[in-house]
Amino acid sequence: MLLPMSCILLICLLSSFSIQIKATKTFSNLTLPHQHPYPEAVVHELQQKINVSLFRRELLGKTQGGCLTGNPVDDCWRCDANWAANRQKLAECGIGFGRAAMGGKNGQIYVVHDSSDSDPANPVPGTLRHAVIQDEPLWIIFSADMTINLRHELIFNSFKTVDGRGANVQITGHGCITLQYISNVIIHNIHVHHCKPSGNTNIRASPTHVGFRGISDGDGISIFGSRNIWIDHCSLSYCTDGLIDAIMGSTAITISNNHFGHHDEVMLLGHNDKYTPDRGMQVTIAFNHFGEGLVQRMPRCRLGYIHVVNNDFTQWKMYAIGGSANPTINSQGNRYTAPSDPNAKEVTKRVETDDKEWSDWNWRTEGDVMVNGAFFVPSGGGMSAQYAEASSVQPKSAVQIDQLTMYSGVFGDPRDNGDIYPGFNGAGTTTGATSKGYNEGPSSDGGDFFGMIFKGSSSQAAPPAPYSSIVFVSTFLSLLIIFNLDIITNYDILLSLL
Repeated sequence: MLLPMSCILLICLLSSFSIQIKATKTFSNLTLPHQHPYPEAVVHELQQKINVSLFRRELLGKTQGGCLTGNPVDDCWRCDANWAANRQKLAECGIGFGRAAMGGKNGQIYVVHDSSDSDPANPVPGTLRHAVIQDEPLWIIFSADMTINLRHELIFNSFKTVDGRGANVQITGHGCITLQYISNVIIHNIHVHHCKPSGNTNIRASPTHVGFRGISDGDGISIFGSRNIWIDHCSLSYCTDGLIDAIMGSTAITISNNHFGHHDEVMLLGHNDKYTPDRGMQVTIAFNHFGEGLVQRMPRCRLGYIHVVNNDFTQWKMYAIGGSANPTINSQGNRYTAPSDPNAKEVTKRVETDDKEWSDWNWRTEGDVMVNGAFFVPSGGGMSAQYAEASSVQPKSAVQIDQLTMYSGVFGDPRDNGDIYPGFNGAGTTTGATSKGYNEGPSSDGGDFFGMIFKGSSSQAAPPAPYSSIVFVSTFLSLLIIFNLDIITNYDILLSLL
């Protein structure tokens, strides 16, 4: 059994060297200062991590009690029973173009214990608004389940993680989340819903700056001129405009493991067809579940480079993926389930563009599973220069899609959650401390984990599980090779940025 395993790992290792050789080629047309120079290398890296995680699941699933799913984000931290004492491990689990987002890593832990939002110009300590505007890196968690009913836009500062694990956190109201001209933000495991326009008021964006804001669009999460952003395991629905919009030169973004439901225009990537800096936009959309009540824009793209990989599209009324102004769309290993409407079977839509204009656009489908008559209309050259750096990806089976997306959205929500906010009226409340999803587990501070607003981070890890000697040796050698493989790949990409 060990010989075939070693052969598989050797092939993976040799493949990584091939990737690095290809990545030495030059890449032109860098329109943003933080645009990744080798986007196909990131595509390679993501697919490699998926394959490694799936292999690791087969290898270790039995010995570690079946906690592994094959999803590289979740498998990076979930198997640690004491994850709550090492929350910042999450920052090491990123994938895709937004994988470098640090969030509040190495910063203090800030505990939100007050759900109010009474004065956006002078936020109260202990509230989410007070936490996200601070200048220093912060890892923001919540003392209890709570609904935060915003009066106006929640404007973030750089280097923040909002970590809703262990609590049922709902953000709703007016304006919702705004990431404008900042970097390094992680938003994880929160509900964002029923967001409405707001503005024409003063809002504090940092401890030293209060500025006047006009009327917002009512997006769930608005990314404006920002970079190194990772949105993971959130549930988003029922907003006035987009659930997630990224515009005005934003780049280095990963949108992963989220659940989207009950919305018309789900996701917009790109400001308008003439805004040329968006040519440098690079977005990874991975392991998401596009669920009930969706109409279109999953996403709708302009200009940039969009990698759509291993998502489950279970409903749309018009189309799933749309675009204009010649974006590059790389669709790999997704499952597209078409609606019963015979006029809405096509996955793709070129928005207000003549056939002659889009025939050369690079839109491709590889390994996608088409269900109920769904079909994807590709264009451009399948092996054109735009994709010369990418290797062929084998189609993922429907079983693997189920594994990769089984925990999409907020942990503890049902997989097909339908309308989980029946009769929601937007009232702000704070409920008891009963957690939804994972239990916190024992902490290293004598049970006073939520005892104050600021706390230092902990790196306590869970003890290793016992193994038989043969399994231990084979597992150790396998993981050592996988570790070296990841290090080599990440080092190469880091060098490309220097």
